[in-house]
Amino acid sequence: MSGLDASAHPCLRCGACCAHYRVSLHWSEAAPELGGQVPPELTEPLRQHERVMRGTSHGQPRCIALDAQIGVYSRCTIHALRPAVCAALTASWEFGEASHQCDRARIAHGLPPLTPADWPAR
Repeated sequence: MSGLDASAHPCLRCGACCAHYRVSLHWSEAAPELGGQVPPELTEPLRQHERVMRGTSHGQPRCIALDAQIGVYSRCTIHALRPAVCAALTASWEFGEASHQCDRARIAHGLPPLTPADWPAR
């Protein structure tokens, strides 16, 4: 993704959250017969009613759906089908306030927390 527009969404240059947290989801999110959209082959069982995105329940988590060089470029290969927990994690200052989850993941990967200045003019 070289030449990425500097005004692009900061998550497109990050990926830290996808390589820091376990991504747990209710099993029904990966059950097509119940309307689940998460590709079941990208998940594995966790607990009775939970599944987890492959690669995220290890000591050094990294989601199988992540295509990234952390801090340089990042994309979710199933973005439109991602688990609800992923959609709910917001980037710091995206909606006017800090996100402690975003900040922790970025710091763990040696990146500074986002600030309001990191957001393109809207």
